[in-house]
Amino acid sequence: MENIENKEFGKLFNSVSLISEEHLELILTTMSQKESIYLLVQAVKHAHHLGTYSIGETEVISKAIRVISKITDDEPNNI
Repeated sequence: MENIENKEFGKLFNSVSLISEEHLELILTTMSQKESIYLLVQAVKHAHHLGTYSIGETEVISKAIRVISKITDDEPNNI
């Protein structure tokens, strides 16, 4: 039996694993509204982790993420 090892091609925003360039292309061509919100939140969290934002900016972004997350959780059929 052959052991096939899954190798990671890379990561988007240090949280979304990519298998290949084709996988990235698939993400780009099939992205739904819900997935786009998820990826935006991950991008902002990653930028915050890198120290991109001031404390005030971080507070505003944190609130915006909570509002967006609540909307997507409360209304899954609208996204």
